[in-house]
Amino acid sequence: MISLIGITLTSFINPTTLKGTWQFKGGIYNGKPDTASMQYTLRRVYADHDFNAFVSQKGYQTERYEAGTYVIKDDTCFETQTYSSQPSQATGKTIAYIITFKQDEFVLSGTLPSGMVVEEHWKKIK
Repeated sequence: MISLIGITLTSFINPTTLKGTWQFKGGIYNGKPDTASMQYTLRRVYADHDFNAFVSQKGYQTERYEAGTYVIKDDTCFETQTYSSQPSQATGKTIAYIITFKQDEFVLSGTLPSGMVVEEHWKKIK
């Protein structure tokens, strides 16, 4: 009985790292749903405290479009963008996202420096 309680309690503890490869599954931006593109794939490769984001499309070379660092504390993921291939108001700024986990998926919810309210869904593929 005690070991069952221990297993149940540990299943509700958030991980402290996102280590692995995650694929964008869609999101909500300023209240408007947006599905993942059928023409290209967005992936993030996380190490213990940093990540690189890539876009890939059949017939084209995979391209890194973003990089950054992150720290998870309780239900918050603090993410700092260190590189963006596009002009970005987030570069060098730390954004606090509420992070939730569901099996092999995580959801980041927060407000960008531009004021846009986002909710992004990422599914673990590796």
